[in-house]
Amino acid sequence: MSPFTGSAAPTPDWRHLRVEITDGVATVALARPDKLNALTFEAYADLRDLLAELSRERSVRALVLAGEGRGFCSGGDVDEIIGATLSMDTARLLDFNRMTGQVVRAVRECPFPVIAALHGVAAGAGAVLALAADFRVADPSARFAFLFTRVGLSGGDMGAAYLLPRVVGLGHATRLLMLGDTVRAPEAERIGLISELTEEGRADEAAHTLAHHLADGPALAHAQTKALLTAELDMPLAAAVELDASTQALLMTGEDYAEFHAAFTEKRPPKWQGR
Repeated sequence: MSPFTGSAAPTPDWRHLRVEITDGVATVALARPDKLNALTFEAYADLRDLLAELSRERSVRALVLAGEGRGFCSGGDVDEIIGATLSMDTARLLDFNRMTGQVVRAVRECPFPVIAALHGVAAGAGAVLALAADFRVADPSARFAFLFTRVGLSGGDMGAAYLLPRVVGLGHATRLLMLGDTVRAPEAERIGLISELTEEGRADEAAHTLAHHLADGPALAHAQTKALLTAELDMPLAAAVELDASTQALLMTGEDYAEFHAAFTEKRPPKWQGR
């Protein structure tokens, strides 16, 4: 995402999300606890636009995506989305489905790590949002359910059929997307769907600890690592190695690379600048 902007001003208020930024860490909370943080058209749009704006501003170095109340996110709101889509024509439905995919792309393509802090349910679109994150930190109450076939739709929604096999393998992904069964925290950790399993009620704290650790590190190196992990998923080895070489050559001209050497020589911690 290019940092250059034109006439558009930063959004002063995100009405469908709770957003806080402290010391380079953004906390973005889905804030409909009475509805298990069910997503609306407006929440999808705010997530898409917020991630694009933060990517341009370059002040955020890590982001925690969380849900308020009893769970992370129960998916699309049954009345406000599923009910509403029944009266939409094909063009409008395509616009909506493309928007949900744009949110997932924004999570994967933003130049900072995204950590999903998970407790309770992560179902449907909520499960895919968690899947798209770079890290999934969860407590034992967390449970995932890719429910799309259970409402008569393809399990391959919002990029799930692309991302899930790359996280848990094709066999597990086929089972989860085809059957829509609930996966509880112990199994999710075993198959690689959870990055870190915490004690009960500690997922948010652990996610923020990880976010601050990342934010204190070499931001440009993290951004390029994330970009390569996404870009190289579909590359042959020769192309991936060449892209790695070009990336390293560019980073070797940066201030952080020189700072590491200076810090090592002077026997002090490096002072990362993200450049």
